[in-house]
Amino acid sequence: MPAALKTATGKRAPRRVSQLTATVPAGDPRPAKAAAAGTTVRAELPVSAAERIEAWSGDPNFMTSLARGIAVIRAFTQQKRRLTISQLSQRTGIPRAAVRRCLYTLAQLGYVNADEGKDFTLSPRILSLGHAYLSSTPLSSAAQPLLDRVSDVLHESSSIALLEGDEILYVARSSTQRRIMSVDLGLGTRLPAYCTSMGRVLLAYLPPPELDAYLVRAKMIRYTPRTIVAPDKLRHELDGIRRAGYAIVDQELEIGLRSIAVPVRDHAGAVVAAMNIGTHASRVSLAEMEKTFLRELESAANELGTLLMG
Repeated sequence: MPAALKTATGKRAPRRVSQLTATVPAGDPRPAKAAAAGTTVRAELPVSAAERIEAWSGDPNFMTSLARGIAVIRAFTQQKRRLTISQLSQRTGIPRAAVRRCLYTLAQLGYVNADEGKDFTLSPRILSLGHAYLSSTPLSSAAQPLLDRVSDVLHESSSIALLEGDEILYVARSSTQRRIMSVDLGLGTRLPAYCTSMGRVLLAYLPPPELDAYLVRAKMIRYTPRTIVAPDKLRHELDGIRRAGYAIVDQELEIGLRSIAVPVRDHAGAVVAAMNIGTHASRVSLAEMEKTFLRELESAANELGTLLMG
């Protein structure tokens, strides 16, 4: 392990994830462009859960076992609902023996189900961990009636999301019988920020240094022929979103999916969330989204912002 960092008092300090940097591939123009603009950006490659945990190994108050248990839980996804110990070890970087102990503890507490001791799945009890947040945060509780109203008026699904790492996290949603994506969307769903309307709104209002760092490290996949994957093009798109005050993403995450999003601001005017309406491209034109959907969406977002001030 690299030498530990020291604080001004000479004591050992935890090595934060932001300090786990990697060399940028040869020929990558992004750091040079950032430097030319007078911005210092440290290129970062994705690090494993085990590396993030290791970064805190010098902190005597940090519980490594708890962090490993959370990492194991987070390794399960909608696409990977059933995993073996080996697969979990590979996805997290945590040794197999430690993964086995985490699974044993989670199973004893009822958060994990084991299929003959080989395949593991999360149990419904895991929902209780997220319910504590959703039931206590004013954002989710205040947003639900407003989202229901928007969906009733426009007959389309609407959602609220936060920026969590490089992804958006759905924290409130009002859906209709019309399914708009091949993947079910619900509370706790995570989607890439760069190719979703709510993600772009949240990225657009990041402080410049944070946005610069995101554009360097983000791994952008071309989900459809329309997906913007070039950092310069995405930056230009985000500049336009800040000027317009809303984002429209047309079939960049999935063909047929079209959505519009606006920021939700707190009492200080800071953007704390994004609200969107999603629809199928065959049902609603871009012009209709800007003419009708935007007005209803901005009204609901403004009302939610007012409620958050109380």
